Amino acid sequence: PGAPKRRSVKPGKLFAWMVVILLIVLTIFPFYWAIRTALSTQSQLYAHPGTLLPVGFTLDNFASALGLVSREESIARGGSGRVFHFWKYLGNTVLVSGVVAVCQVFFSAMAAYALARLHFPGRNLIFLCYVAALMIPGIVLLIPNFVLISDLGWLNTYQGIMAPALLMSPFAVFFLRQFFLGINGDLEDAARIDGAGYAQIFARIILPLSWGPLVTLGIIVLVFQWNSYLWPLLVGRAESVRTLTVALSVFRSQTPAGSPDWPGLMAGTLLAGLPIFLIFLLLGRRISESIQFTGVK
Repeated sequence: PGAPKRRSVKPGKLFAWMVVILLIVLTIFPFYWAIRTALSTQSQLYAHPGTLLPVGFTLDNFASALGLVSREESIARGGSGRVFHFWKYLGNTVLVSGVVAVCQVFFSAMAAYALARLHFPGRNLIFLCYVAALMIPGIVLLIPNFVLISDLGWLNTYQGIMAPALLMSPFAVFFLRQFFLGINGDLEDAARIDGAGYAQIFARIILPLSWGPLVTLGIIVLVFQWNSYLWPLLVGRAESVRTLTVALSVFRSQTPAGSPDWPGLMAGTLLAGLPIFLIFLLLGRRISESIQFTGVK
């Protein structure tokens, strides 16, 4: 038998792979650069700014961000000496993000159930308004929300940070409604025959069947709120309610005269993003599958 023929690679396919690899490198490189900076010392970093590998390799920046190094020790090791209360800011972020995620998923589920399973005049018009709200830029509502929160006296409070996103969002209602439309109506009919009301059907049938999309939506809302910066910066600048994104910005601006403490800042940034990275690492496939399934339905 003759030798097997070698398959030639088409130029178009080769070019496509080159573009994909380039995009992957461009996506990963900033993350790698943050790790390289966090593992370097301040003095060596400025002495060798273009080196791809960490210079003056150290883990002290992570220890300092976690509050395990005193101010004097941080300055002696080349850091800024700025205190970064990581655990306090982490607690604030977990509280705000967790409460918003739970409340938004619950209230959005109720609204989506009404728009998907109940029949009443104006239902389609209401849903159309929700879809239209997806096209309104969030920056347009920034000033009205700020004025309202200020008039309520909620500046520098947890409720002030959470209020605009606490009830529901157009995306969350649209996301869950698409899934609720695919639930078999015979289950609801059987429950009504047994005397169940709308609240019982929602709690005992709809929610248990929708556990996957509910968890997926909760993760999406949690990640969005975790990374939120502009609104917490406007209404939550006090240290008692400061979230991680705002704290990192303040840490950068309040370093001593001279250059910012980039290694310490990058260490704090990596620690702040670690919980979200672990969530996507463990549940990334479920999130993508739920979004794809909801879109098909």
